[in-house]
Amino acid sequence: MNSSTTETPIVDLSVQEHAAAPPKTGRLAAASSIGTALEWYDFTVYNIMAALIFNHVFFPSFDPLVGTILAFSTYAVGYVSRPIGGIVFGHLGDVLGRRFVLVATLVIMGVTTTLMGLLPGYASWGIWSPLLLVALRFIQGIALGGEWAGAVLLSMEHGKPHQRGRNASFAQVGPSCGSLIGTGLITLVTMAMSADDFQQWGWRIPFLLSLVLVIFGLWLRRGVGETPAFLQLEASKDVTQSPIREVFTQHPRSLLIAGGSRIGSDVLYALVVVFTLTYVTTVLNLPRPLALTATMLGAIGNAITVPMFGALSDRFGRRPVYIGGALAGIVWAFAFFVLLDSSQPVLICTAVVVGLLIHAAMFGPQAAFITEQFPTRVRYAGSSLAYTLAGIVGGGFAPLIIASLFTSFDSTLAISAYVAVALLITLWALLAARETAHTPL
Repeated sequence: MNSSTTETPIVDLSVQEHAAAPPKTGRLAAASSIGTALEWYDFTVYNIMAALIFNHVFFPSFDPLVGTILAFSTYAVGYVSRPIGGIVFGHLGDVLGRRFVLVATLVIMGVTTTLMGLLPGYASWGIWSPLLLVALRFIQGIALGGEWAGAVLLSMEHGKPHQRGRNASFAQVGPSCGSLIGTGLITLVTMAMSADDFQQWGWRIPFLLSLVLVIFGLWLRRGVGETPAFLQLEASKDVTQSPIREVFTQHPRSLLIAGGSRIGSDVLYALVVVFTLTYVTTVLNLPRPLALTATMLGAIGNAITVPMFGALSDRFGRRPVYIGGALAGIVWAFAFFVLLDSSQPVLICTAVVVGLLIHAAMFGPQAAFITEQFPTRVRYAGSSLAYTLAGIVGGGFAPLIIASLFTSFDSTLAISAYVAVALLITLWALLAARETAHTPL
């Protein structure tokens, strides 16, 4: 009895010491967002190349639009493999800690993207070239499946309880930053060389430069320790050894709600960012820089407003802010193509910018909303599974479905209806959930 009472204060004091000196907000935000920035830098570079280049480099024997659809199919592979990463790294994140996983996933993402930039085209290696592209995409997806939840928990579990929405949204800024960097770099490269040079070798440069983000990210994350919430679990010896099984057996409802909340925002993003590049350049036959400029402007607005909507969810609740974004997204899914079809640069930019501001209204509170559905001992595994499984249904096949719908119906109305249905699924999840903004973790 006496030994027990002397041990408890020592354990609690240790945890309090870790929590008493949290990393500075700036470093915490950067360390949290760098992984998702790299993730979406890689994805943006791949998306743009899939829309503009890969149908020539890896699928040259097909009709241009069919080649684009095949390129988007390899894009989907990166989403299909994500649940594997969610299972593997979700388990490790709840057993070994958040920080360990975040270093491993960052390295894997950087290496696979660099290898994509070194991969010979179909003319050199034949069928092995697209097969290896798919394999690298698969491995990359595994790493991405474990990255997001850890990045969110790094900032949310280190931060103050009443700022969880804002702090969790730091990881959500990464996609816009990554998209902005990727789009901006590709724009500079395309402006600096001829179209033939870009198709021959210039497209490789953005892939190879992802190593710079990896090195910077590893330096940032070295300065951020393990989260107080996980340290508390270790101190109380409450670390689970079977987090995946526990999620499926004890938290299936939370898994459905958390996953459903993501589907609509992913499909809207695929429409506004991914398909816009194909539609503007292939269907409207407008200059490529116009589509890239619209995407960059939208990414800037998205990056600025995501933390703002995250902070609003701390004040008004996750659900009201999130629901408002979903409802606005349904309206914009139909207005979007009206603006694009005008072929006016200002209206095209407006369509993309407003679309990404609506996306930010959902994306801001999303990270906190998803992770708050699960208790600390399975939070990494539960969040990873919800995020990655929903990613397949939402973002993974969205570009492929959108392109296929347009090919089949030769109309944008079917695309708008598809986006609206995805957002209705998100609304269902939000209405079925309980408000979590002001409840303790």
